[in-house]
Amino acid sequence: MKKKSSSTRTRAHRPFIRAAARTSVGKVRTNNEDTYGIDRRCGLYLVCDGMGGAAGGEVASLMACRTATASFAAQSIHSATANAIEENLNAAFTAANSAVWREGRGDEHHNMGTTMVAAAIAGDTLVIGNVGDSRAYLLQSQGWRQITTDHSYINELVRLGSIREEDVNAPELQRFGSIITRAIGAAEDITPDFFHLKLHDGDAVLLCSDGLTRYLDAPQFDNEIDLGDLDAACKHLCDLANKLGGIDNITCLLLRYHAE
Repeated sequence: MKKKSSSTRTRAHRPFIRAAARTSVGKVRTNNEDTYGIDRRCGLYLVCDGMGGAAGGEVASLMACRTATASFAAQSIHSATANAIEENLNAAFTAANSAVWREGRGDEHHNMGTTMVAAAIAGDTLVIGNVGDSRAYLLQSQGWRQITTDHSYINELVRLGSIREEDVNAPELQRFGSIITRAIGAAEDITPDFFHLKLHDGDAVLLCSDGLTRYLDAPQFDNEIDLGDLDAACKHLCDLANKLGGIDNITCLLLRYHAE
């Protein structure tokens, strides 16, 4: 489940999901604090980006990913409605937060935490959940668009009107780029954001850490992502982020929905 390339196909009745993921340590870091998870049986896909001293970030992201997956898989979805899926996904986020919070109270991994973005799919219903600044994007007929909203200091400044959205990449703001306002394990309770969407044949989803999005965003994805080979597309995105600087760990997970 962790830190390796994967390409999978899941069939449930007629619809099926193609999925692939890749992670890279980048060109500056010596360890990889990103983790991704793919659970084809229960239709859950995750990307986590850890933070914390020493190995804390690696521990937090892996613990969150494993705990959320186990929690989601242990629950029964009585219907494929978005509300039912969200309820189970929220329980998975809560379980992950509790596990990381408890571990982070000790001395070894004090104050560790992680972002988490998740896609849960049942039939043609997609529910996205996120905490932190790892993102989810959706490709439909109009092109790629960002679904999640970053829980970040800079995004909070935009929301409050302190800075303009077009100025977020200004050099004087770059030192604030990695400050997030919500994280798994940062507090005893957590409030994820959730987004309900309907999938259509050929739609695609990208989950990724900020090691990718500090260099690339939705406008570039239209030209850089070839959905004919998802594994090659994930590798290309990681390679491109490394080419553009690679100052952070990079993880991307691509899904494509096929109605039949």
